[in-house]
Amino acid sequence: MTRHIESLEALKTLVGEHLGYSEYMVIDQARVQLFADATGDQQWIHTDPERAKAQSPFGGPIAHGYLTLSLGPVLLPQIFSVGGVAMGVNYGANKVRFMAPVPVGAKLRAGVKVLAVDDIAGGAQVTIETTFETEGSSKPSCVAEVIFRYYAG
Repeated sequence: MTRHIESLEALKTLVGEHLGYSEYMVIDQARVQLFADATGDQQWIHTDPERAKAQSPFGGPIAHGYLTLSLGPVLLPQIFSVGGVAMGVNYGANKVRFMAPVPVGAKLRAGVKVLAVDDIAGGAQVTIETTFETEGSSKPSCVAEVIFRYYAG
């Protein structure tokens, strides 16, 4: 269930707090192939299931690391929303690590912790730690410090 935060000022009070988790999403071969087609990254460990089963150290095809990271816009709104905001833009990332593969067919979810909320002209710059977890894995698939800029409405 999405946690609604009333305003940017209210978001400032949540620095250091974990906001929750998204639902799990199945990462299927069709999604991996669409990402490969969109980015031109057709490496066989992602796009050739038979070869990946036979030759990959992962035992089968895996999602691209950047596919995992790119699922933030799908998963983060399931975790939180901020009121009083006219728009938000992706401002980048401080640090991104791909720590464990996401096997095709696995379930992936995201968790969010608020790291910083800093005033900028017309709004706030928000840094969150986003942790992407594959169900049943002992370590995260991806941990990223993601930066958004929210502009007041």
